[in-house]
Amino acid sequence: MKTKSLSLAIVLALSLPALAADKKMDQRISESTDVLKAVVGQTNGIPHEVLNKSVCVLVFPRVKKVGIGIGVSYGRGLLTCRTGTTMSGKWSAPAMYSLDTGSLGVQLGGSSTDFVLLVMNQQAANKALSGKLKLGSDASANAGPSGAKAVAVDADIYTYSRAKEGLFAGASLGSASMEGDNDANKSLYGKSVDATQIVRDGQVTTPASGQPLIALLDSASPKHM
Repeated sequence: MKTKSLSLAIVLALSLPALAADKKMDQRISESTDVLKAVVGQTNGIPHEVLNKSVCVLVFPRVKKVGIGIGVSYGRGLLTCRTGTTMSGKWSAPAMYSLDTGSLGVQLGGSSTDFVLLVMNQQAANKALSGKLKLGSDASANAGPSGAKAVAVDADIYTYSRAKEGLFAGASLGSASMEGDNDANKSLYGKSVDATQIVRDGQVTTPASGQPLIALLDSASPKHM
Protein backbone atom coordinates (compact mmCIF):
# COMPACT_ATOMS: atom_id res chain seq x y z
CA MET A 1 0.00 0.00 0.00
CA LYS A 2 2.81 2.38 0.91
CA THR A 3 4.54 1.60 -2.38
CA LYS A 4 1.38 2.38 -4.36
CA SER A 5 0.84 5.61 -2.45
CA LEU A 6 4.43 6.64 -3.05
CA SER A 7 4.14 5.84 -6.76
CA LEU A 8 0.94 7.89 -7.01
CA ALA A 9 2.58 10.80 -5.22
CA ILE A 10 5.52 10.70 -7.63
CA VAL A 11 3.21 10.64 -10.67
CA LEU A 12 1.25 13.60 -9.32
CA ALA A 13 4.41 15.55 -8.56
CA LEU A 14 5.72 14.97 -12.06
CA SER A 15 2.42 15.90 -13.71
CA LEU A 16 1.83 19.16 -11.83
CA PRO A 17 4.39 21.25 -13.82
CA ALA A 18 2.87 20.03 -17.10
CA LEU A 19 -0.63 20.89 -15.93
CA ALA A 20 0.51 24.35 -14.87
CA ALA A 21 2.17 24.90 -18.25
CA ASP A 22 -0.98 23.79 -20.08
CA LYS A 23 -3.07 26.22 -18.03
CA LYS A 24 -0.65 29.04 -18.81
CA MET A 25 -0.85 28.34 -22.55
CA ASP A 26 -4.64 28.18 -22.44
CA GLN A 27 -4.70 31.52 -20.63
CA ARG A 28 -2.41 33.10 -23.22
CA ILE A 29 -4.67 31.92 -26.04
CA SER A 30 -7.82 33.01 -24.20
CA GLU A 31 -6.45 36.50 -23.57
CA SER A 32 -5.35 36.77 -27.20
CA THR A 33 -8.85 35.78 -28.32
CA ASP A 34 -10.40 38.46 -26.11
CA VAL A 35 -8.06 41.08 -27.58
CA LEU A 36 -8.93 40.05 -31.13
CA LYS A 37 -12.66 40.17 -30.37
CA ALA A 38 -12.23 43.77 -29.25
CA VAL A 39 -10.71 44.90 -32.54
CA VAL A 40 -12.24 42.66 -35.24
CA GLY A 41 -15.63 43.70 -36.57
CA GLN A 42 -15.82 46.87 -34.48
CA THR A 43 -16.78 50.22 -36.02
CA ASN A 44 -13.47 51.83 -35.14
CA GLY A 45 -11.43 48.65 -35.27
CA ILE A 46 -9.44 47.02 -38.04
CA PRO A 47 -11.10 47.73 -41.41
CA HIS A 48 -12.63 44.57 -42.87
CA GLU A 49 -10.80 45.24 -46.12
CA VAL A 50 -7.43 45.29 -44.36
CA LEU A 51 -8.09 42.06 -42.45
CA ASN A 52 -9.12 40.37 -45.71
CA LYS A 53 -5.82 41.37 -47.30
CA SER A 54 -3.71 40.07 -44.40
CA VAL A 55 -2.03 36.66 -44.47
CA CYS A 56 -1.05 36.39 -40.77
CA VAL A 57 -2.21 37.87 -37.48
CA LEU A 58 -0.07 38.26 -34.35
CA VAL A 59 -1.69 39.07 -31.00
CA PHE A 60 0.19 40.09 -27.85
CA PRO A 61 -2.08 40.71 -24.84
CA ARG A 62 -1.09 42.62 -21.71
CA VAL A 63 2.42 43.66 -22.75
CA LYS A 64 4.21 45.31 -19.82
CA LYS A 65 7.53 46.93 -18.99
CA VAL A 66 10.10 44.46 -17.72
CA GLY A 67 10.83 46.49 -14.59
CA ILE A 68 10.79 49.92 -13.02
CA GLY A 69 13.13 52.27 -14.79
CA ILE A 70 13.87 49.76 -17.57
CA GLY A 71 12.89 51.02 -21.00
CA VAL A 72 11.97 47.61 -22.38
CA SER A 73 8.55 46.00 -22.71
CA TYR A 74 8.13 42.29 -23.20
CA GLY A 75 5.09 40.20 -23.96
CA ARG A 76 3.96 36.76 -25.02
CA GLY A 77 1.30 36.01 -27.58
CA LEU A 78 0.61 34.02 -30.70
CA LEU A 79 0.56 33.94 -34.47
CA THR A 80 -1.88 32.36 -36.89
CA CYS A 81 -1.70 32.47 -40.70
CA ARG A 82 -3.86 31.52 -43.63
CA THR A 83 -3.03 28.01 -44.78
CA GLY A 84 -2.10 26.78 -48.25
CA THR A 85 0.81 27.46 -50.58
CA THR A 86 -0.64 30.86 -51.51
CA MET A 87 -1.71 31.60 -47.93
CA SER A 88 -5.34 32.03 -48.95
CA GLY A 89 -7.00 29.19 -47.03
CA LYS A 90 -8.44 28.84 -43.54
CA TRP A 91 -6.56 30.10 -40.51
CA SER A 92 -3.93 27.80 -39.00
CA ALA A 93 -3.47 26.44 -35.52
CA PRO A 94 -1.76 29.07 -33.33
CA ALA A 95 2.01 29.23 -32.91
CA MET A 96 3.39 30.87 -29.77
CA TYR A 97 5.50 34.04 -30.07
CA SER A 98 7.22 36.61 -27.87
CA LEU A 99 7.46 40.37 -28.41
CA ASP A 100 10.29 42.69 -27.39
CA THR A 101 9.46 46.37 -27.94
CA GLY A 102 12.92 47.63 -27.03
CA SER A 103 13.08 51.25 -25.92
CA LEU A 104 9.46 51.81 -26.93
CA GLY A 105 8.54 50.63 -23.44
CA VAL A 106 9.40 54.08 -22.06
CA GLN A 107 6.61 55.59 -24.13
CA LEU A 108 4.08 52.96 -23.14
CA GLY A 109 4.30 53.71 -19.43
CA GLY A 110 3.60 51.32 -16.58
CA SER A 111 0.20 49.99 -17.68
CA SER A 112 -0.23 46.95 -19.88
CA THR A 113 -0.90 47.35 -23.59
CA ASP A 114 -2.49 44.98 -26.09
CA PHE A 115 -0.99 44.69 -29.56
CA VAL A 116 -2.37 43.26 -32.80
CA LEU A 117 -0.17 43.02 -35.90
CA LEU A 118 -1.37 42.15 -39.40
CA VAL A 119 1.16 40.66 -41.82
CA MET A 120 0.16 41.81 -45.29
CA ASN A 121 2.29 39.72 -47.68
CA GLN A 122 3.97 36.34 -47.97
CA GLN A 123 7.51 37.73 -47.87
CA ALA A 124 6.97 39.19 -44.40
CA ALA A 125 5.07 36.06 -43.38
CA ASN A 126 8.02 33.89 -44.41
CA LYS A 127 10.30 36.00 -42.23
CA ALA A 128 7.95 35.71 -39.28
CA LEU A 129 7.66 31.94 -39.73
CA SER A 130 11.45 31.64 -39.80
CA GLY A 131 11.33 32.30 -36.06
CA LYS A 132 12.60 35.86 -35.87
CA LEU A 133 11.27 39.13 -37.26
CA LYS A 134 12.53 42.65 -36.56
CA LEU A 135 10.36 45.54 -37.66
CA GLY A 136 12.11 48.08 -39.81
CA SER A 137 14.97 45.84 -40.93
CA ASP A 138 13.17 42.60 -41.84
CA ALA A 139 9.81 44.13 -42.74
CA SER A 140 8.33 47.60 -43.02
CA ALA A 141 5.68 48.44 -40.43
CA ASN A 142 3.17 51.27 -40.18
CA ALA A 143 0.45 52.21 -37.74
CA GLY A 144 -2.62 50.44 -39.06
CA PRO A 145 -5.63 52.26 -40.49
CA SER A 146 -8.89 52.06 -38.56
CA GLY A 147 -12.57 52.55 -39.29
CA ALA A 148 -14.64 51.55 -42.29
CA LYS A 149 -12.63 53.13 -45.07
CA ALA A 150 -10.85 51.90 -48.14
CA VAL A 151 -7.08 51.78 -47.84
CA ALA A 152 -4.12 50.99 -50.05
CA VAL A 153 -1.63 48.62 -48.44
CA ASP A 154 1.59 50.57 -47.96
CA ALA A 155 3.50 48.38 -45.48
CA ASP A 156 4.48 44.76 -44.89
CA ILE A 157 2.90 44.87 -41.43
CA TYR A 158 0.19 47.00 -39.83
CA THR A 159 0.29 47.48 -36.06
CA TYR A 160 -2.48 48.33 -33.60
CA SER A 161 -2.49 48.89 -29.86
CA ARG A 162 -4.91 49.39 -26.98
CA ALA A 163 -4.17 50.53 -23.43
CA LYS A 164 -6.40 50.24 -20.35
CA GLU A 165 -9.38 48.65 -22.11
CA GLY A 166 -9.65 51.68 -24.40
CA LEU A 167 -10.17 51.86 -28.14
CA PHE A 168 -7.76 50.21 -30.54
CA ALA A 169 -5.78 52.53 -32.79
CA GLY A 170 -2.90 52.29 -35.20
CA ALA A 171 0.39 52.45 -33.33
CA SER A 172 4.05 52.52 -34.26
CA LEU A 173 6.15 49.73 -32.80
CA GLY A 174 9.46 51.19 -33.93
CA SER A 175 12.09 48.46 -34.21
CA ALA A 176 10.28 45.90 -32.07
CA SER A 177 11.22 42.27 -32.62
CA MET A 178 9.22 39.04 -32.50
CA GLU A 179 10.53 35.54 -31.95
CA GLY A 180 9.01 32.08 -32.00
CA ASP A 181 8.41 30.67 -28.51
CA ASN A 182 9.20 27.01 -29.12
CA ASP A 183 9.17 26.08 -25.44
CA ALA A 184 5.58 27.30 -25.29
CA ASN A 185 4.76 25.41 -28.49
CA LYS A 186 6.05 22.22 -26.89
CA SER A 187 3.95 22.82 -23.78
CA LEU A 188 0.86 23.46 -25.90
CA TYR A 189 1.20 20.61 -28.40
CA GLY A 190 3.13 18.05 -26.38
CA LYS A 191 5.99 17.83 -28.87
CA SER A 192 8.75 19.99 -30.32
CA VAL A 193 7.32 22.01 -33.22
CA ASP A 194 8.16 25.42 -34.61
CA ALA A 195 5.97 27.98 -36.35
CA THR A 196 6.61 26.60 -39.84
CA GLN A 197 5.69 23.08 -38.78
CA ILE A 198 2.52 24.36 -37.12
CA VAL A 199 1.37 26.79 -39.82
CA ARG A 200 2.79 25.51 -43.10
CA ASP A 201 3.19 21.79 -42.50
CA GLY A 202 0.03 21.32 -40.45
CA GLN A 203 1.75 18.91 -38.06
CA VAL A 204 -0.68 19.77 -35.24
CA THR A 205 -4.39 20.39 -34.85
CA THR A 206 -5.86 23.44 -33.18
CA PRO A 207 -6.20 22.78 -29.43
CA ALA A 208 -9.59 23.25 -27.77
CA SER A 209 -8.43 26.52 -26.21
CA GLY A 210 -7.54 27.89 -29.66
CA GLN A 211 -10.75 26.96 -31.46
CA PRO A 212 -12.66 30.16 -30.51
CA LEU A 213 -9.77 32.25 -31.86
CA ILE A 214 -9.66 30.44 -35.20
CA ALA A 215 -13.47 30.40 -35.46
CA LEU A 216 -13.48 34.17 -34.95
CA LEU A 217 -11.02 34.73 -37.79
CA ASP A 218 -12.67 32.18 -40.09
CA SER A 219 -15.96 34.01 -39.57
CA ALA A 220 -14.60 37.56 -39.84
CA SER A 221 -12.28 36.90 -42.79
CA PRO A 222 -12.78 33.46 -44.38
CA LYS A 223 -11.01 34.39 -47.62
CA HIS A 224 -7.91 36.31 -48.61
CA MET A 225 -8.88 39.11 -50.99
